[in-house]
Amino acid sequence: MTLTTERSDEPNVPDRSALTDAARRDDSRRAHGNGEVRTTALGAALAGPLVSTQWLCDHLGADGLIVIDASVVAVTDADGRTGYVSGNERHQQGHLPGAVFADLLDVFSDPTAPFPFTRPGAEAFAAAASALGVDADSTVVVYDGAVGQWASRLWWLFRSFGHDRVAVLDGGVTKWREEGRPIESGTVTPEPADRFVPRERPGFWSDRDDVAAVLAGDRPGTLVCGTPPKDFAARHIPGSVSAPAVRLVDRETNAFLPRAALHALFADVLATPEPIVAYCGGGIAAAADALALALLGRDDVTVYDGSLNEWASDPAAPLASV
Repeated sequence: MTLTTERSDEPNVPDRSALTDAARRDDSRRAHGNGEVRTTALGAALAGPLVSTQWLCDHLGADGLIVIDASVVAVTDADGRTGYVSGNERHQQGHLPGAVFADLLDVFSDPTAPFPFTRPGAEAFAAAASALGVDADSTVVVYDGAVGQWASRLWWLFRSFGHDRVAVLDGGVTKWREEGRPIESGTVTPEPADRFVPRERPGFWSDRDDVAAVLAGDRPGTLVCGTPPKDFAARHIPGSVSAPAVRLVDRETNAFLPRAALHALFADVLATPEPIVAYCGGGIAAAADALALALLGRDDVTVYDGSLNEWASDPAAPLASV
């Protein structure tokens, strides 16, 4: 597996919220006149990995738009250890209008793998995407109730399986609620789509051998760790740069920081032309790092899917602490 990428260019189209009222009305008239045109316009309107709450509010109900809640809930057991449960119950208590729920624990992961949140195979992903109503022409907006790492993970999965019409809702449900936008409760039953055809792409994932090769100096690479600061201090892969997913967003809104602030956080990483390998505990927070780096123009990022769950399971694999 290589650490380089082969990806489609992101469309450089201004956010719809920046359009004048007249232009927005004109765009809406053209879109409603033809479902195919509207679907195509939606995809083209994705200016990058993120869409704003205003953009989504403007487009809710559009033909071909699928809004997905990818939330997973962290829980702490009696021993103080962190575990994860489905966010479906919380989704039913309150979600964005029309949003369907994606199960990242068992459906959009491989439940038979030795480590949690291992990415699913192509056929399993295709079945899961189709069940949510996603087909090749769908425009997908993903959100979560955390700091965007779960939505980023599903965004990364969709793109790795060949679907570019996907973005993360900046700020997720936290920012949406803060702005007083509508929330619904109950279950939204998706209308299954025709078969989603996956196209696995190279350049999205790294494995243990890739990371070991970077450490050995056999291939270039910069390791970026998305775990919280205290976890990074306790253990990380030697030579890694800390970029905690929790520090990528505004503490009040959970919206990603402005590009200048992100650039400062990733200054050491951006200073090198080497390809970047993002990892964390289980490949989730690493996807938020990958999204932030995409915002900064880096398309040479891979995610180490097994991350520390896999790396630390090998007694011979080196670990560092600070």
